[in-house]
Amino acid sequence: MRIDILGVGFDNLTSGQAVSWADGIIKSGGKSYIVTPNPEIVTIARRDESLRAILNSAGLVLPDGVGITIAARILGTPLCERIPGIDFASELLAGLSASSGSVFLLGAKPGVAEEAAKRLAQTYPELVVSGTADGYFQEDEPVIRMLNEARPDLLLVCLGAPKQEFWIAKNIEALDVRLCIGLGGALDVYAGAVKRAPAAFRKLGLEWLYRLAREPSRIKRMIKLPLFVMAAIMKRIRGIWQKGN
Repeated sequence: MRIDILGVGFDNLTSGQAVSWADGIIKSGGKSYIVTPNPEIVTIARRDESLRAILNSAGLVLPDGVGITIAARILGTPLCERIPGIDFASELLAGLSASSGSVFLLGAKPGVAEEAAKRLAQTYPELVVSGTADGYFQEDEPVIRMLNEARPDLLLVCLGAPKQEFWIAKNIEALDVRLCIGLGGALDVYAGAVKRAPAAFRKLGLEWLYRLAREPSRIKRMIKLPLFVMAAIMKRIRGIWQKGN
């Protein structure tokens, strides 16, 4: 069942259930894509109908940011849990490694995907990295040919949101790939170029605060979180008022 959060429907699943769903798509030979919106992306989608349609058409919509779970509670429709995209992907990669499955890494600056591939090979020895490509390409066709020659089970598209979501939706039918996931800056983390917040911050849902402390320039983006929460509060108030009238 999907829970509507300001126009975007999020799948109400545990992390384990989400991984099982994705694993089922890969093993069945199906084709689908997964999105992991945070409050910033939902805010953009409220204004952009085409992005909203892409998010809602995904096979799985996972609540990446803590603001999503806060908004869900405010709206009276709590989600099972927050599922950070990179944690979800790591669990999926572990499962692929166990079955010698394959992944293609697309995105980030030149050299980042290659370094991520090396580090993932150390973490998941049986995982097959069938190819890498940076995100600085001008035309889709060469990338699509490369992907279709590799035929990976899983494609991680790390072009930044919402560019990656538009790219996936535009090209998925032409891709010989079973499952695509839009993962933002995950390749930078896998490559060791960006450090995640300590576990204590992540457990409390304060990874955004850690990143802000390290990168104060992100304040313009972070200010959207309280505005997002306020939008959820106003929607709940309107809903209560309408029921009372």
